Amino acid sequence: MKGHLEGKVALVTGGSSGIGRNSALAFAREGAKVVVADVLPEGGDETVRMIKEAGGEGVFVKADVSKETEVEALIAKTIEVYGRLDYAHNNAGIQGEKGTMTDCTEENWDRVMNINLKGIWLCMKYEIIHMVEHGGGAIVNTSSAVGLVGRPRYPAYVVSKHGVVGLTRVAALAYAKAGIRVNAVCPGPIDTAMGERVRTDYPGAGIATDVPLGRRGNPKEVAEVVVWLCSDAASYVTGVAMPVDGGWLAQ
Repeated sequence: MKGHLEGKVALVTGGSSGIGRNSALAFAREGAKVVVADVLPEGGDETVRMIKEAGGEGVFVKADVSKETEVEALIAKTIEVYGRLDYAHNNAGIQGEKGTMTDCTEENWDRVMNINLKGIWLCMKYEIIHMVEHGGGAIVNTSSAVGLVGRPRYPAYVVSKHGVVGLTRVAALAYAKAGIRVNAVCPGPIDTAMGERVRTDYPGAGIATDVPLGRRGNPKEVAEVVVWLCSDAASYVTGVAMPVDGGWLAQ
């Protein structure tokens, strides 16, 4: 399998399904060796199987991104297996419990923040340590369209995704001279399991008529943007929070 990422190594967290799985497959299609990380071994193993069936190379590593020791071990395992880390898609995240500001419990708030925001910080921390030592790299973090605007429900989720945008900009500025580009993707209504749960909880949310392009997005479409942001084609792009939302935020 040859492509414009031949000889490179990519890490994808939250790679057991949805956007993460499609990102891993897209990296592999372009020739990168892929480390798929998740807390769900069954889904992660399936992603690796799909990569190998398509002629690519990949390995699964079980890791909880909210735990520093596991993130540090994940990056160490990546280097042990493939000898380098060129790209990272920090995608692991959860929706949390539905509800308004006053419905949100402290337990839910902490769990969402630990995975969605602390997890991104921990991943970047150890990815950047390696990338600085080895001359650079590219990182893409998964935020959300609601990381750029306010919404009345899922307060912990919305705040965590705003935080991802802030972390992305901080890292982009801090490590530009080290040759590390850091960007974020902000998916809008996408056909994933998480997106379906939102539509089930709140009928009418994210329906196709809300989107100027007239449909929900496919996770493959987000994955293509992730791979492009990591590639040399985006060599002058850093610090960007890029909507992938069919025009939803333009309204």
